[in-house]
Amino acid sequence: MLKDWLGGLLYERIQGSLEVEVNEVVFDSRKAAPGCVFVCMTGTRVDSHTFIPQVLKSGCRVLVVERPVTVPLDVTVLLVKQGREALAHLSAARFGYPSRKLLMIGITGTKGKTTSAHMVRAILEASGRKAGIIGTNGVSFGEEHYPTVNTTPESYELHRYFARMAEAGCRCCVMEVSSQALKMCRVAGITFDYAVFTNISPDHIGKDEHADFEEYLYYKKQIFRQSRFALVNVDDEHIKEIVRDIPCPWESFGLTHTADYHAKGIHYVSGPDFIGLEFAIHRAQNEEEPIPVRVNIPGRFNVSNALAASAVCLKAGVKREELCHALERLKLDGRMEIVHTSERCSVIVDYAHNAVSMESLLDTLREYRPKRLVCVFGCGGNRSKDRRYSMGEIAGKKADFSIITADNSRFERVEDILADIRGSIEKTGGRFIEILDRREAIAYSIVHAQKGDMIAIIGKGHEDYQEIEGVRYPFLDRAVVQEVVAGLENAPGEG
Repeated sequence: MLKDWLGGLLYERIQGSLEVEVNEVVFDSRKAAPGCVFVCMTGTRVDSHTFIPQVLKSGCRVLVVERPVTVPLDVTVLLVKQGREALAHLSAARFGYPSRKLLMIGITGTKGKTTSAHMVRAILEASGRKAGIIGTNGVSFGEEHYPTVNTTPESYELHRYFARMAEAGCRCCVMEVSSQALKMCRVAGITFDYAVFTNISPDHIGKDEHADFEEYLYYKKQIFRQSRFALVNVDDEHIKEIVRDIPCPWESFGLTHTADYHAKGIHYVSGPDFIGLEFAIHRAQNEEEPIPVRVNIPGRFNVSNALAASAVCLKAGVKREELCHALERLKLDGRMEIVHTSERCSVIVDYAHNAVSMESLLDTLREYRPKRLVCVFGCGGNRSKDRRYSMGEIAGKKADFSIITADNSRFERVEDILADIRGSIEKTGGRFIEILDRREAIAYSIVHAQKGDMIAIIGKGHEDYQEIEGVRYPFLDRAVVQEVVAGLENAPGEG
């Protein structure tokens, strides 16, 4: 019954009855049918109010609108301030409020969301709590995996996934919450048991995103308004603005000793079977019992991510030994992913696809003192050429040797993209070669590795395709590395 779906929704009934049988919520007019509630939204490109005549012809008799409309009297019309917010509440009701059946952990921030979210899930599952995850790498729970277009999907999809998670026996859901998701009301009506704020820096500012940094920060902070408890990175330079007027209880994590959860004794560890970090987690309320951990991902910034994940899991009741076990065996697809280690070389796959992330990655790997730091990369076609120039410059300055190759060339020639990269590398005097075929480039880096080399294959990370002339062809950096390594191991020795 429609009236049973309206809890939490602020609306004005313009006409019609609430005693109407409904079974579905739609916001795509092509999916409208008898028994549906059609939610109208005014977007930047499309105003779905214009499709009301077609929706009524389909047999739909319940409309949720953002402005008064003239329709037959047998149609129920509910007026709301924001159609997107209404969609979120109605979607939750349509699937039986599934998020209430799960421990909800929301993670927001400019950087570190994906890594922190996967760390949290790994720790929860090591403690015996089946957990689903939603974010940049898609939706996963159990053996199920679904790709997503946005970091945080549309509200209807979110609640559909929550329902599937609950049905599959999940007790928890860890999700990345983007600023756009908060701005576009995709998570409206969801109460997070724990919110994690990793950091914030100027990003996602421009047309169709945020007007300025102040707006970006404003929407990031909205997660606190629908959370029971928050954990915040006290090391962030904007910490005062982040926690100003925070409406929920919160604690801090960070590298500074004043944080409620802080790290001491950070060491970089590199060997033929492990590349990562060692440090101790200290808790302000129990300083005398630090928790020693090993994190199977390189990079000082991953200390912060591990602290964030550890803090929220400890708050949720995870035992320290379960936490330690999970972090040491952690594996993240395409995010500082250690695909191969041996006496000969180490191979890392990472999503770094701009100059800032590339520089951070190479600086991090340099801390492990490889014999040579080799970088395999390209740049996407039909994107700003500035990215090619800046990435070429970083490679020339930070890597000992670079192999420039194809990425998602889209509708550009790979040769033209590499010519742009080549020009900027040449200005630095950095050593490099060009290999157009990405598979061949990866193979070359491994076959010609010198003992002690560290090879970074960057730009695509978890992506399992190459986009060429509008077609996506199957391609996964990790799989290519594994094929090459297997080929070398199975090659006959010299007689």
